[in-house]
Amino acid sequence: MNTSVNLFSMKKGEILKFLKLFYDYSIEIEDDLHWKKVFENPIEMVDLIGSFIDNNDKFKITMWICLDKDVLINVNSTNANNIIKYLFERYPY
Repeated sequence: MNTSVNLFSMKKGEILKFLKLFYDYSIEIEDDLHWKKVFENPIEMVDLIGSFIDNNDKFKITMWICLDKDVLINVNSTNANNIIKYLFERYPY
């Protein structure tokens, strides 16, 4: 099953600014207010979650991850470390 990271913002351009910082190269997105990335390996989303938390005071963005069908989990500074630990426990390979 594929997992995903969803970014939402009420401010145009915020998601693009964050993604340019994270990816460190030019990136294009279709929607200024929503972005979704699907991961075959859920561990790959850990770096994105960490970068989001490290920079969450600079951008007006919310992050939601989907690990199971139709279940979204809001990622914030309170639960990010536990989510990352859970990802490594649930997907150890």
